Amino acid sequence: MGAGNRFPCRYVLNVGELMDTSLVMDIALDSLKVTILVAAPILAAALISGLLVGILQAATSIQEMTLSFIPKLAVMVLSLVVFGEWQIAVLAEYFHDIFERVRTITL
Repeated sequence: MGAGNRFPCRYVLNVGELMDTSLVMDIALDSLKVTILVAAPILAAALISGLLVGILQAATSIQEMTLSFIPKLAVMVLSLVVFGEWQIAVLAEYFHDIFERVRTITL
């Protein structure tokens, strides 16, 4: 379940090359993409389970707060177990890319 090469370095800098604003913007854009990509499975699972529990509560007129919290927590933990390895691989690939960029730039 590797992350593949989703975030390749757009700019391969030569050692000693200066860092410009386009490189900074690319790093910022890649960081937002990685954040959304890593957070999406857990947030989607929480959203779907919350929606299903809300529909169940509305249909049965049960308004217990723990009834909505416990299933969401359980589904989020389950999604973390399922997608955790992939999320770590995506983050590791991104940090490797960032460290390669830092190694090759000068300020």
